[in-house]
Amino acid sequence: MNSRRGWMVGLVLPWLVGCSSVRLTYGQGPMLAYWWLDSYADFNSEQTPRVKAALDDWFSWHRATQLSDYAALMATAQRLAVDNVTPAQVCRFTHSAELRLSSAFDPAMAPAAEILRTLSTTQVRHLEQRFNKGNEEWQRDHLRGSAIERREAAAKRWVDRAESVYGALDDAQRKLVATGLQASPYDAKAWFEERRARQLDALRTLRQLLTDRTDQPGTEAALRAMALHLVQSPRADHRTLKERTDQAQCALIAQLHNSTSATQRQRAVKQFKSWEDDLRTLAAEATPVKGSAVLSPGGG
Repeated sequence: MNSRRGWMVGLVLPWLVGCSSVRLTYGQGPMLAYWWLDSYADFNSEQTPRVKAALDDWFSWHRATQLSDYAALMATAQRLAVDNVTPAQVCRFTHSAELRLSSAFDPAMAPAAEILRTLSTTQVRHLEQRFNKGNEEWQRDHLRGSAIERREAAAKRWVDRAESVYGALDDAQRKLVATGLQASPYDAKAWFEERRARQLDALRTLRQLLTDRTDQPGTEAALRAMALHLVQSPRADHRTLKERTDQAQCALIAQLHNSTSATQRQRAVKQFKSWEDDLRTLAAEATPVKGSAVLSPGGG
């Protein structure tokens, strides 16, 4: 549950799909989502078809109702990319993208709650073990080595994502990224502590729900609270750190974009247009949603 979104002017999309073809990734969405969820929950033979059906329903709803809006966001990115931008513009764009993403999961709450109520204590232990494994991987990627080595690794990740939009960065741009990251208030150790705290919150909630045999409305309410805490931490110190980090991130993205050449900006516009076209094609291929089975328990 690593919540480190926050890119800009369409750099949101590499964070989301990590692939040059949105259509390819999205077309495999239900299968990839099931594999990911199963790695955490270890679904049994009765849960598996229900989870797959709920995912099929959700992706059908999402394709039919959300992708045109995402395409419009990419059209906005194209308009922004041709000129210099301010940190405030970057933050507004990113916030708009995050709102779209978080709101898209609301219709999944009812079927998710229904399936969650069938989990066993063994599956919750499996989830905890999967969290621990993921934490070890995160620590290797973000907390390994000296402070200099960690900054270099962070700069490489940053540059890789930027180059997926702009093409190759020159030496001055790479230095700009490294300097900006060094000045950022981002604290990997504090981020990891928050990550772990959220996991413990989730495990406590799940165990309490199962112990109390909480009904469907109560389980949905608990899931919504958990989802809200993923967006806004209940811990004030982390909220403050995140706000400062986001502001620094927006400023660095604006600086990098404003340093780009006409050729780099043209490539960015072309990339955003490619994503927009993919999203519009996916939306056009959608099957109209009838009553949206995703919106009610038992829809799967």
